[in-house]
Amino acid sequence: MPALVQPVPTIPSAAERATREAAYRTITWRLLPFLMALWILSWIDRVNIGFAKLQMLGDLKFSETVYGVGAGIFFVGYFLFEVPSNLLLERVGARKTIARITILWGICCVAMMFVTTVPAFYLLRLLLGIFEAGFYPGVILYLTYWYPTGRRARVFGLFMSASALAGVIGGPLAGTIMTGLDGANGWSGWQWVFLIEGIPSILAGLVTLAYLTDRPEKAGWLAPEARALVAADLARDAAALGPREHRILASLADLRVWQCIAIFFCIVTANSALTFFGPTIVREAGFTDPATVGWIMSGAYLCGGAGMILNGRHSDRTGEARYHCGLAALGGSVSIALLGFLVPGSPYLALAALTLAIVGTMSAIPVFWQIPGQFLAGSAAAAGIALINAVANLAGFGAPAAMGYLKEATGSVSTGLWLVAAFEFATVILILAFIPAPAPRRQAEARAVAAAGETALP
Repeated sequence: MPALVQPVPTIPSAAERATREAAYRTITWRLLPFLMALWILSWIDRVNIGFAKLQMLGDLKFSETVYGVGAGIFFVGYFLFEVPSNLLLERVGARKTIARITILWGICCVAMMFVTTVPAFYLLRLLLGIFEAGFYPGVILYLTYWYPTGRRARVFGLFMSASALAGVIGGPLAGTIMTGLDGANGWSGWQWVFLIEGIPSILAGLVTLAYLTDRPEKAGWLAPEARALVAADLARDAAALGPREHRILASLADLRVWQCIAIFFCIVTANSALTFFGPTIVREAGFTDPATVGWIMSGAYLCGGAGMILNGRHSDRTGEARYHCGLAALGGSVSIALLGFLVPGSPYLALAALTLAIVGTMSAIPVFWQIPGQFLAGSAAAAGIALINAVANLAGFGAPAAMGYLKEATGSVSTGLWLVAAFEFATVILILAFIPAPAPRRQAEARAVAAAGETALP
């Protein structure tokens, strides 16, 4: 029997490399700024409750537990509709799906200004989760239509850093609105926050219908040669990854999907606690002015965004994901535990620990999303990514509710922070236990793709 002859890889010409990099640069500039803008609006409308809380609880006589449950119940709606929304995106396209999501969450955010009772508060937070469900995993899935594996961690990092930019923008904006417009037109500052921050989302959803392109083959703004090169890259990437699960039901029963859920659950626990109780932690450290709290959170999220981008770039360059995710989570865990000891006795050290906690936790997220794509594809990827995000984000309900209850019971955020730190540390254990190191050949291929694409991203 004759020996199998391995195909000799062809070396692309300089012209072909230039065309390829120009194509990805065009895709990046076309898609990423717009998707990041939508994610900023989404994140602001999701977490502005953390700043509104500083006035809202006193005005409406809500307890810390009521706030914690209301902040977290968002994720119940998120859980229920995440998978259906992503499957709908796979069927009808990203443009229509993302536009629908954006318009509805904007309407719900504006409606929050009229809340006066606990049931209404819970209902609108639940609806906000239902309406926003599918946006985040939908964009993750959407980006896999445009970029091969070796380019994705950086792209995911850029996109997800928008949540940090939202913190940079949203904190000072909410603080300024609450301080400057409190009492205007007979409305409290927290009501103005929901109104002013909800309207742009409604308008952005309408723009989405005219702006987004579903897939590369439909991109009239790409030259035909560029579309062909991107299609060839995606085909080679799929072949290099080998057989992957395409069946929806099989992906939902795949043990690896549930292992990813366990890992991401622990990451989301820390991220949600820091997001919804960050302003409260800053106030407990001794900084009580809403505008000051906003600027402090802004600086912390700016550092978090930088961490996401740098960790994603380094992960692509080395072709390694598990340690980049695990070590970032370890740094977040240690910082959260220290934060529990430093509040409220050491205000400036507490702010430093809070910043490092945000950097570590956020930096783990984009690299994590490299993992499911290594064994899922097509409709199975749509369902699997949505399921991972949906179930794991139930931690977004549990963490704020637990933080609110423990703060009310103990009078301090410290006990809740130590609990959250334990979950974040479990991320490291689960990654080492469940996620195998990539095969040397696959890692070398990822490094080669990353090296070739260094100039493709701004």
